Amino acid sequence: MINILSYACIVLGLVFWYWGTWPLLGRRSVLYKLHGLSVADTLGSMAIVVGLLLRIPQEWPLLVLALISLAIWNTVLGYVLAYCVTDDVTHDVGQEAGHGG
Repeated sequence: MINILSYACIVLGLVFWYWGTWPLLGRRSVLYKLHGLSVADTLGSMAIVVGLLLRIPQEWPLLVLALISLAIWNTVLGYVLAYCVTDDVTHDVGQEAGHGG
């Protein structure tokens, strides 16, 4: 039963990987495509790691660390990309407000 659940998680992860790749062919903005890809890729990777965790439970510290790292990396990368694409005017206004004007 554990083997079937493990393979199901791994297959689900692969499905998420491919599902996140298809919107890259659309006509939406680059940021929309990148967001969809990163979310699907992270979910797919997490499902694969859970599948591996079920197959090799003696490696749980390393695999749990991988799950946490995936979640943190995706969040931080999203914030960095959002900050980088905002207008410089927005950053200047924030700095001026902090310096009294």
